Formats: sequence, C-alpha cells, structure tokens
Amino acid sequence: MAVETKAPSAIHTAAVLTQAEGGRAGEGLAAAIELARESGCKLVATADELAKHPDSIASELDEVDSLPRHPDLCLVFGGDGTILRGLRRYARTTVPVYGINYGTVGFLAAAEASDQEAAIGRALAADFNVLAMPALEVSTETEFPLAFNDASFTRLPHGRVAELSYRLGDQEVGRVRCDGLVASTPAGSTGYNLANGGPILAWGVEGFAVSFVAPHTLTARALVVAPDDVLHVRNEGTRDPVDLSLDGLHVGELPAGEEVCVTFSDELACLAQLPGSTFYSRIREKFGQLAH
Repeated sequence: MAVETKAPSAIHTAAVLTQAEGGRAGEGLAAAIELARESGCKLVATADELAKHPDSIASELDEVDSLPRHPDLCLVFGGDGTILRGLRRYARTTVPVYGINYGTVGFLAAAEASDQEAAIGRALAADFNVLAMPALEVSTETEFPLAFNDASFTRLPHGRVAELSYRLGDQEVGRVRCDGLVASTPAGSTGYNLANGGPILAWGVEGFAVSFVAPHTLTARALVVAPDDVLHVRNEGTRDPVDLSLDGLHVGELPAGEEVCVTFSDELACLAQLPGSTFYSRIREKFGQLAH
C-alpha cells in the first residue's frame, strides 16, 4: 500500500526527466535552473533529455551518460507517463520522484504546471511527503518487469479475439474471450482499469484489480485480488499471441499456450506528494476537471 516515509533532509543533486516532446516542460526546466542555482542544487540530465530543449536551457544542466542511481531527488516535468518512467528508473531505491504536471491528467503529479515556481521551490527545499508505492511484478523477460500502473494483455491489432484464462491461489477463476485483460495497482486503477468498468482502489488499499477489455460474455466481472495471491494469465488461443504491456509500454508477447505470473509487491518506489494532498481530493480535482 502507499506508506508514508521521510523526505530527504536536503536536496543536493536532482535527476531531471521531461516529457517526450519537451514542449511546455522547457518553461518549468528554465525556472528550475534559476531556483537550483540559488539553492546550490545540481541538476543532471542525459543527452537524450537535453536534446529536447533549446541550447540556452540544455547548457545550464550537467550532462551525464546515465542518471545517477542515488540522487536526492528525481524531478519530473511531464504527465503520468513521464512520472511512471521516473518510478521505474528509481524502483527499489529511496529516491523520491517529484512530478510537475505538464500532461493531461497528471494523477501522480505533486503539483501543476500553473504553479511551477512554488512547486519547484518546495521540491528543492525537500518540502514534501513521500509515499512508498506498490507495483506489479510480471514474470517476463524484459529489463524492467514492473508495472506501477498496470499490466495489460491485449489481442493483436486486426487479430482474433483473445481467449485468456486466469487463476488465483491455484484455482482457475475464469476463461474469457475478450480483447484483453488488465491487472492494475491502486495507483493505476483510475486508468485503463477504470475505462474497463473496473473498481477504483484508494491509495493504501492492499491488493490489485483485474478487469477485462470488451469481454464477449456477460459473466466476466472485474475483481479485487488479495495482495498475497499470484495471478496466472494463460493464452488459451491456438495460434495468435497477445501483446503484453507494462505501464503502457509494449514489452513482448504471450504466445499461444503459455502463461505468465503477476505478483503484487509493496513499497517498490517513492512518490513525492505535497502535504495536504489526499487520494480523494485528487479524484475530485482530476476527474472533475475532465468533466468540464
């Protein structure tokens, strides 16, 4: 579950991540450079990150071949996808990932771009809370077999309807013809899972949700899985593989006749949040905003 831990006592080095196209995040990065200079904090970024921004901005950051493993902070300028990239990069460390939202929803962000200077100031002053976040570990061959939002198994584009069986606690629960199956953490339950009609899990709930994409039956229902139960997903099709994605990133395929395991693991990364922010206020603000 989301367990609150201590923030660093001071921020001396911050690793920087920005959204894919750079875009408006450059404004925040420029503000961060000025504030970091005043506070004596070093901002570091890779060449790929620097290439997204004008030389006037990129030249002010320290270029590194790869981000340090244990900076004091990972400072993210982007939406949920970029914040998830930070969580994966600093999984199994105590490095807090502090996101300033330049994306659409920014459910994981600590602050909004409209308040960037105050938000950056609080980040560099270590004026934030830290939540230890759970993840799903998937038994597949990939560099980062972790999903902080969701793991999805979906049929190939223009392919046949998938036929997926799933079991928990050594008991088969169901076999469903569908476009896909999604396993979601509490943090990810407001994404793909919610779009499938799955349950929203508050941060702090132990366990994960399983929901289905366009099931071809009236009996397939989303369910909440206990944290110690391992989910086994098997491709019961006879020909087509299904795509496997972690946090929206394609990582491989599940061939016909094969299965993988999905395990809930607690406290795998640290997410920075501002004091006073709660899951329920976030639900109201983020989804109320989309309704207008």
